[in-house]
Amino acid sequence: MSVELGRDEILQHLPIETLESVESVVAEAERIGARVLLVGGPVRDLLLHRPIRDVDLLIEPEAGRSGVDVGAIARAAAAEGARVVEHSRFGTVRLEAAACTIDIAHARRECYERPGALPQVEPGTLEEDLLRRDFTVNALAVPLGCAGPCVVIDPANGLRDLADRRLRVLHPRSFHDDPTRALRAARLAPRLGFSLARDARSALRGALRDGAFGAVSGDRLRREIEKCFSDAAIGLDPASALRQLADWHVLPALEPGLGLPRESLTALRRLGRAIAHPLWRTGRFRPWVSGLDLWLAPQSPALRRRTLRRFSVRGDWVKRIADFPALRDKRLAALEAARGRGAVDALLTGSDEEEVHALYCSAPPAVQRRIVRWAAEDRARRLPVSGHDLLALGLSGPALGRLLGRIRAALLDGEVANREEAIALAEEIVRSRARGTRRAAKKKAPAKRSAGGRRKATRRG
Repeated sequence: MSVELGRDEILQHLPIETLESVESVVAEAERIGARVLLVGGPVRDLLLHRPIRDVDLLIEPEAGRSGVDVGAIARAAAAEGARVVEHSRFGTVRLEAAACTIDIAHARRECYERPGALPQVEPGTLEEDLLRRDFTVNALAVPLGCAGPCVVIDPANGLRDLADRRLRVLHPRSFHDDPTRALRAARLAPRLGFSLARDARSALRGALRDGAFGAVSGDRLRREIEKCFSDAAIGLDPASALRQLADWHVLPALEPGLGLPRESLTALRRLGRAIAHPLWRTGRFRPWVSGLDLWLAPQSPALRRRTLRRFSVRGDWVKRIADFPALRDKRLAALEAARGRGAVDALLTGSDEEEVHALYCSAPPAVQRRIVRWAAEDRARRLPVSGHDLLALGLSGPALGRLLGRIRAALLDGEVANREEAIALAEEIVRSRARGTRRAAKKKAPAKRSAGGRRKATRRG
């Protein structure tokens, strides 16, 4: 199978913010006699008429030259303010500008010392570079410097697999070399509407049988799991990716006993939709934390903690995710019983974005609406008064904080609308508390005198 693509057709499909940088790289490479090719996933997505989000370029030296300095090309092509990040171990360079990121590499070949280890990389040919990749549909390349149409370079019949909508590995020990390819397949297959080819399933069974997944570091596994949730922004349903891993028996190979509980599926699908189509404006948000909250919640506490250790989750997130089921049950019950927007605000203020998303995805519809209203509207409301405005009332420390909380609840519940009304409410609350304090003092004072009188009478007697 042969496919030709024109240079203009290719450039039209690249993200517009990358065009200037891509053309600068092409010009700089041609200046030293090298050619630039678009490789891997971007070629696949171009042929599938899907949006291209990442740009991967490969620079091939002219015939007779042994190598090319991709770092020097990137630095020469970088616009003012761009950053060049080199990864010499893997022969790659990342060109980072304000609005785009481009990965650049020279042609490489690689070998694996043992299953699950990171590869050893050295310069190679274009064909060797393409054949070291994960799936045939990613082993595609097209030159960017052609004056006319360019033939897509396809050494592994990836175009045929693209037409058949299947993921096929390039050799039988592909999953032995890099077991994380199974996690990538679980993301790609549902997102692209592909299936895993029969020979790829056989290769995966062999890797599972030989225990290849046990050699993969927790950091690498966590990074792949993170993508199961972050890829929801580009159309992946996290529940579908995890279901694939469960169906392929990969999950228990990552951690014995790990599965995909049925109780998690609805919440995970909600999370995927919330990531793809945000219901409120978020700040810093780590979708994988909410994802692990929801995925692991039905599992036993011991399995949750073992899984978090296997994925090298560290720091405060360990306790936070492990304790989520108890927090969820308590918080959702309180939200359901809350009366007024101020009460909802008091319950959710201080929650991080990950917790808010996980609670939303776990909640019944009425509580979901309360969470969305708070996240989209109420939490951004500013008080018409500050602590400084209330210092004249003689309050400080926790008492001042409690008063501001009461005013905030009144604002959200519609009891006050402006600064004057807020100060009037504060003054009334302070007066009311002062009256209550005086009444309490009066009740205690007679009781003390009476007791003293009885003691004196006893002594006289």
